[in-house]
Amino acid sequence: MHTNTVSRRTFLAASLCLPAIDFVRAYSPPQLTAGQVIDRIKTNVGIPWREQTVDKLIAGTPDTPVKGVASVMMATLDTLKRANAKGLNMIVTHEPTFYSHQDRIEPIEQDGLYQLKRDYIQQNNLAVFHFHDHWHGFKPDGIATGMIRQLGWEKNRDAENPRLFTFPQTTLARFAQGMAAKLNIQTMRVIGDPQLSVSRVMASWGNVSLMPGVPFLAQADVLVVGETHEWELVEYVQDAISSGQKKALIILGHLLSEQAGMKHCAEWLKGFIPEVPVEFIASSEPYWRPDQPPK
Repeated sequence: MHTNTVSRRTFLAASLCLPAIDFVRAYSPPQLTAGQVIDRIKTNVGIPWREQTVDKLIAGTPDTPVKGVASVMMATLDTLKRANAKGLNMIVTHEPTFYSHQDRIEPIEQDGLYQLKRDYIQQNNLAVFHFHDHWHGFKPDGIATGMIRQLGWEKNRDAENPRLFTFPQTTLARFAQGMAAKLNIQTMRVIGDPQLSVSRVMASWGNVSLMPGVPFLAQADVLVVGETHEWELVEYVQDAISSGQKKALIILGHLLSEQAGMKHCAEWLKGFIPEVPVEFIASSEPYWRPDQPPK
């Protein structure tokens, strides 16, 4: 008798639980996927999606379940590992993953390092989305906005030209030191007289070639760039100085000239991806100075 009573109670309890279990299964929100994150980016970026663009899913599939999103400047192997360790398995990267702007793998398919990086991404079920063209096309430019905020230059921006900034007069050396401190740069390079008086600054984040570098320089005392060919714009600035022009060039390095823009991107992504953590993961500066080796 006692055994039968227990059995009936157990059966009744189990029967009462079934509807609740079915309810949870029926109304649990579906797992967020990489494809859904990309669709939300396309919806929120505010400009038509281009037919010709490098912005696409480089690794993973649209069905990849997303546990967390990392916004990064460069999807280096180190950055991927740090994002993965935090449980952020969707990587939104501004620069390419596989060493060319278009992420073309044909030239490196047999390369051991490419294969190692590809395998790490696959084995850890990562999805990597290249987000370059449309983040620059965002209004205002997402990279420029992040950099200006990091530097605290909002009040110095020219109303007519978003690349031009005006500051109280200072020396080139002091201005460069201030930038280096705010961006935590170890290997900034500067061309020009350290005592040159500067107040008008033109900034072009990332890569800058001879054109439009030359007309940019004509509008300011100093041009700030991420990187440039040394036998083009660098040589031009050297010759300008030798000819008697009061000009200067500051070279930040490509990564640190745009990285704050992807910090801004993480904040933007949080606005429409509430289901999972979204975090900015900083990529490490690739260079170091002989007098200040990394610890």
